[in-house]
Amino acid sequence: MTRIDDLPIRDELRGQSPYGAPQLDVPVQLNTNENPYPLPEELVARIAERVAEAARGLNRYPDRDAVELREGLAAYLTRTTGFPVGRAQVWAANGSNEVLQQLLQTFGGPGRTALGFEPSYSMHALISRGTGTGWISGPRGDDFTIDVDAALAAIAEHRPHVVFVCSPNNPTGTAVSADTVLRLYEAAQAARPALVVVDEAYVEFSHRASLLPLIEGRPNLVVSRTMSKAFGAAGLRLGYLAADAAVVDAVQLVRLPYHLSAVTQATALACLEHTDTLLGYVGRLKEERDRLVDALRAMGLEVTDSDANFVQFGRFADTHAVWQAILDQGVLVRDNGVPGWLRVTAGTPAENDAFLDAVRRVTKEL
Repeated sequence: MTRIDDLPIRDELRGQSPYGAPQLDVPVQLNTNENPYPLPEELVARIAERVAEAARGLNRYPDRDAVELREGLAAYLTRTTGFPVGRAQVWAANGSNEVLQQLLQTFGGPGRTALGFEPSYSMHALISRGTGTGWISGPRGDDFTIDVDAALAAIAEHRPHVVFVCSPNNPTGTAVSADTVLRLYEAAQAARPALVVVDEAYVEFSHRASLLPLIEGRPNLVVSRTMSKAFGAAGLRLGYLAADAAVVDAVQLVRLPYHLSAVTQATALACLEHTDTLLGYVGRLKEERDRLVDALRAMGLEVTDSDANFVQFGRFADTHAVWQAILDQGVLVRDNGVPGWLRVTAGTPAENDAFLDAVRRVTKEL
């Protein structure tokens, strides 16, 4: 049987593993940071209406520039952050991963490097390698925050072309202060200059304000977002960025023609019409997230402060054994490969109760 490494693939892809989390049929699945609440029926009906309208024109290509959608996303950002954003500053693609890929295709590539602070979202490194961009793993402190002095030293030493800052960070849940981002941005400009990408996939769940206003006057600063988490639309695959209008113009040099289908655009617009309802679910999940933190700490476990819709907890001598023991109780959580730690997504109250009961039983046996 032919193996991948028998094929003439690029050297930097040899020995790598594709991104993915276990997909197991168990009663409680809390391993992929999905929003557990289904879309409300009134939104489902509105999606059907908008998709039906789009279907009548499927013999034609969709709006190549997604003008109406970008206007809607700009209005959402303006309303929720208080920082005015225009359509020209917003770009959308098939999930935030495609947004990141387009940024790396534009600002990274062969002979260029990207730097991130690990542990962090593993797709930053995977997409970097996939675009031929060299990957540099930057440091974090023992508490999983970014060690600013060490980070500044890494930027000065490696002079990366792209710097990733994940806030809130996945898988740890830690947020990054505006002061830290500004110091990293200034260092990156002094070293190269470089593009700095703030990945805010989970920001709607944060105790802190969005870092979006920092893009003002900083043409090399980008904020990426997604509709997968707060909007409960993981199956939609819609991500977007906000930045200087010149960045939006630049990524269009590499985007595929008509990359966002008419159906995707119609569905996303319907979701934006129901923002208040969907953000109401976010409020519930923030309360459940905080309940998980308190309950796990009450069991004597270590828990990383979380600004996301998930919680990192530990520490365990045999992480995989604890993961399996929790799974044996019918609850699936995530082993991200961070030694001693596991991650659980905040689910519904009933799902979280099942998880906490499973952990209580497991920890009694440790």
